[in-house]
Amino acid sequence: MQPFDPVHSMRFGVIAVAMAFMLLEYLIGRLAHHDLYDMRETAATFGVAAGHALIRGLEAAIVALPFMLAYDHRIFDLDAGTVAGAILLFLAVDFIYYWHHRASHHIRWLWATHSVHHSPTRMNLTAALRLGWTANISGHFLFYLPLAFLGFHPFAIVAALGANLAYQFFLHTEISPRFGVLEWILNSPAHHRVHHASDVECLDKNFGGTLILFDRLFGTFAKAPDGKPLTYGLRAVAPRRIIRCASCFPNGAQ
Repeated sequence: MQPFDPVHSMRFGVIAVAMAFMLLEYLIGRLAHHDLYDMRETAATFGVAAGHALIRGLEAAIVALPFMLAYDHRIFDLDAGTVAGAILLFLAVDFIYYWHHRASHHIRWLWATHSVHHSPTRMNLTAALRLGWTANISGHFLFYLPLAFLGFHPFAIVAALGANLAYQFFLHTEISPRFGVLEWILNSPAHHRVHHASDVECLDKNFGGTLILFDRLFGTFAKAPDGKPLTYGLRAVAPRRIIRCASCFPNGAQ
């Protein structure tokens, strides 16, 4: 009999819960005659997620050494096990996530990875699983490295970021109720639908992770357009115009 592996069991439990919610969302959509899922797109998303899972070991190897080196040269000893430390880490991770996410939309090197997440044309829970394979390989983890240098243990940083991303899983849906006054503080499915929309008025808005406060503070918050359905997926890019001139084609062949 194999010994109990809590990490493996937790990972299996998370996957089981996620699959259960995706199935529930699909069934609710079917009962409501709301076309939430495209089966081919969903299959492609699961393929992307499977590939991402396969390279996690490589990602961990890339990330581990810089974080441990930063922590070994930390300025302070910040204990995330205390209430104050946990709150500070939560706010710090969400603040950094906001700027990391915003940069991922404006810097092509980062967008090359993040654009994969914005490619689904249906807003459902499976969209949360469609993540680019090259995030840590291309240096996305560097945004969070200062937290280890300040004094938070790398495991605590990973746990806080994991909790942030777990919350965001439930933002990728069209069937969640509104949060009321909490939407002034918390990111919500309504806010995140705007972020994923490819409509012009929604572009580069609502970058927050758990909180929407930083979008409100830094001018990137937007409400959903009234009375207009949102369009999801990547915006079509017009082909480059080919400039033709006689000097470019001396023989007249164009």
